[in-house]
Amino acid sequence: MLANVERRLPRPALTGGRSWRRQAAALTGFLAMSWIVSLLGSLPIRMNAGWYALADKAPWTPPGWFFGSVWLVLYAALAVAAWLVWRQRRRHRRAAFTVYGVLLLLNLVWPLMFFGLYPAMGAAALWLALLVIGAHAVVATLTVLSFGPISRTAGVLMLPYVSWLVFSASLNLYAAVNN
Repeated sequence: MLANVERRLPRPALTGGRSWRRQAAALTGFLAMSWIVSLLGSLPIRMNAGWYALADKAPWTPPGWFFGSVWLVLYAALAVAAWLVWRQRRRHRRAAFTVYGVLLLLNLVWPLMFFGLYPAMGAAALWLALLVIGAHAVVATLTVLSFGPISRTAGVLMLPYVSWLVFSASLNLYAAVNN
């Protein structure tokens, strides 16, 4: 055998030439950012959920524990989708992350409107929250459309999020009309 011939196959190159450690660190960072947004967004819920326990809710409202479980999975999917886009070296990535940043911001605004402002503003807060969740659904759809061409998997990972926002908007509308 020749001494200069390598016996192992070369490791496949990572997308964008990034090391495994950097990729793992980035995924961890996206997960942490997503769950920090989740934690911050849950504060108005925890501080002002008393009125909601007594509110007239839509008959299709799932039990309270279900919301936390769904959001945990959705925030993880958001983080993985963002990570998949980050891994690509495409010029439209910056615009996609701008839309994603607006999406995370709307994630913080909606619970503040719906739960946080209701004690002070009553039903008007629920109508404002409905406007926010409508904008949220539009921005989530734009995120799908901006992530999809960069990473098809990332775009698909965002679809359950859009669906959940539409479902949540129906709950918000019912609450606004009936409270």
